[in-house]
Amino acid sequence: MDQAIIEASAIVDPGAMLGAGTRVWHFAHVCGGARIGAACSLGQNVFVGNDVRIGDRCKIQNNVSVYDAVTIEDEVFCGPSMVFTNVWNPRAAIERKDAYRPTLVKRGASIGANATIVCGVTIGRYAFIAAGAVVTRDVPDFALMAGVPARQTGWIGRHGERLALPKGADGDATCPHTGERYQVRGGVCRLLDAPL
Repeated sequence: MDQAIIEASAIVDPGAMLGAGTRVWHFAHVCGGARIGAACSLGQNVFVGNDVRIGDRCKIQNNVSVYDAVTIEDEVFCGPSMVFTNVWNPRAAIERKDAYRPTLVKRGASIGANATIVCGVTIGRYAFIAAGAVVTRDVPDFALMAGVPARQTGWIGRHGERLALPKGADGDATCPHTGERYQVRGGVCRLLDAPL
């Protein structure tokens, strides 16, 4: 595969590791300790901190800042201007770098435009965070979250299609696009047809 492609106006500090085929667009800044996988896209004005890990095939859209203590697994979508945080109770006059709370976004999750992810949470595999939502607690795999604060409004499959499963009830559903089968038992949704 090709090397990373870095636009002339972007800044990639010495020591940063970018996988093959990753693109860094205009006015982005990647700090020296960042580790970014292959075939990612970092949009215009993206900032990536030192203590950040980003997996393969991720799309970080324009104006997203990925601050220290954030880990993003493979195939995650971060919509335009969504926000990560890393300190629970920030004050300008008090340095709290030793109080960063780690945030984990698991494989295949999508975070909509202008959503806010409060530090210290885990977003499950293939979860979908609606535009403008504010996530303040852990999100289960395949959960569809919306609102302020974000609440679960349903379930969503790997292809991004809503599953016909009632919130809070056990049941089975089939993805209307792929035909993959899902099962919910005790508030846990799992894919039956393919290993994750």
